[in-house]
Parts: sequence; structure tokens; C-alpha cells
Amino acid sequence: MRARDIPNLITVVRLLLVAPIIACLLTGRYGWALALFVVAGVSDALDGFLAKRFDWTSRLGGLLDPLADKLLLVTCYLALAWQGLVPVWLTALVLGRDLVILSGAIAYHVLIERLEAAPSVISKVNTLSQLLLVVAVLTHYGARALPAGWLDVLIYTVIATTLLSGIDYIWTWGWRAWNTWRGSGRFP
Repeated sequence: MRARDIPNLITVVRLLLVAPIIACLLTGRYGWALALFVVAGVSDALDGFLAKRFDWTSRLGGLLDPLADKLLLVTCYLALAWQGLVPVWLTALVLGRDLVILSGAIAYHVLIERLEAAPSVISKVNTLSQLLLVVAVLTHYGARALPAGWLDVLIYTVIATTLLSGIDYIWTWGWRAWNTWRGSGRFP
């Protein structure tokens, strides 16, 4: 193993943390789930820091890192909805946005040109709000009850940023596809 492989190894560890986090969630051990979720978050920050600081980036890392992040978030939302700790409709909204973006990315890549995606600012804010809601729910049920209304504020924040980022992706990439097709003469 080379030093430049360390970020990818950390990402693999984060992928492996998904199963125990979900097991803890589904068995009501929210404190343990919170602790493991924090470890996963720290590992995400660490692998990102190492990759950027020492230029240990790789194509594999570029694929594994967002996959690990998305897998963790999606499975946490599904488990939290299953446990009745977040609304099912909120989980459906979060997953629906991801499916729209994934479908659009695949269509763009196949029909238009190679996709070199970079998350928008609103998408990063959305991911942060989704993460904060998971941490808040796990804290509320596993460590210490939060003041009344905090979870509601975070839920409304997730709703707003999910809708805004979904609309932003559709608009931005739809416009880009339209202009690329029009410019190539392949679009009527």
C-alpha cells in the first residue's frame, strides 16, 4: 500500500461503517449510532483533507467518496423513517431528489457528453442540512433531548434545500443539455 492510497482506505472504512450504524438504528441504540455516525463524518473530513493536502486524489476516490456519503445518508434516512423518527414523506423527498439527479446525470452522460459533475453551493447546503438533521435526531433520541422546535426547523430546512437543489440541478443541467444539443445541430 502506498501513502496516496490512505484516503481511499479511509473511505472504504466509512463504507463498512454503514452496516453497524444501520444495525444500531434499527435496534434503537441511537447513542451508538450517533457515535459511529460522528466517526464516519470525521473519516470523511480526514480523507478529504489528506487527498487535497497531499494531492492523493484518484479517480477511484472520486467515485468512492460520494458513494460512501450518499449510501450513509440514504440508509440513515430510510432507517430513521422506518423507526418513525423522521417523516416517511421527507425521506421520499430526499430519495426522489437523488433519483432525479442520478437519472438526469445518466441521461446527460449517455445522450449529450461525458459528465464532469461538481456539486453546486445549494447542493452542498442541502447535504449539510441533511447531515445536521440526522445528527440532531440521533442526539435527541440517543443522547440528550433537544429544545422544542429544533427538529422541526431542521426538517423545514431539509425540505427547502432539497427542493431548491433539485430545481437548481434540473435547470442548470437541462439548460446545459439544451445549449449543447442546439450547438451541435443534433437537436431539431
